[in-house]
Amino acid sequence: MRVPRPQSNARQSHPMKHLSPSDAWAFVQAHPNALFVDVRMEIESMYVGRPPGVQSIPWYEYPDLTPNPAHFVAAVQREASDPSTPVVLICRSGKRTLDAGKALEDAGFTDVVNVLHGFEGELDDAFHRSTISGWRFEGLPWEQM
Repeated sequence: MRVPRPQSNARQSHPMKHLSPSDAWAFVQAHPNALFVDVRMEIESMYVGRPPGVQSIPWYEYPDLTPNPAHFVAAVQREASDPSTPVVLICRSGKRTLDAGKALEDAGFTDVVNVLHGFEGELDDAFHRSTISGWRFEGLPWEQM
């Protein structure tokens, strides 16, 4: 009797990594071929700030504010050399990157990294960001237009 071989599943064999901002920055430095993607709206990235060298590929854009996973994946595919290229994803607080990362994994990307807490981090008790977590809170390099 012939036993069927299990289907390959990129998400099972290469699950998304979740790294702190400092660890993600170290990962980007150690992997010069990595594609570092800011999934926030371009206006957010420009006015709030962004890590140096990050590529803006929004998960959604104004005025629709509706994700288009196929469009996002196609944009990343144009920038990445192949599906094994490490793709590091950052957003405001680390939420949008989870959905964007899942879309990339579903499309066959095998080395997806989510930056925990994103660029601005979680809200504090006064509803401010960058005070308890995030890229800026950790004192990592960033630039602003």
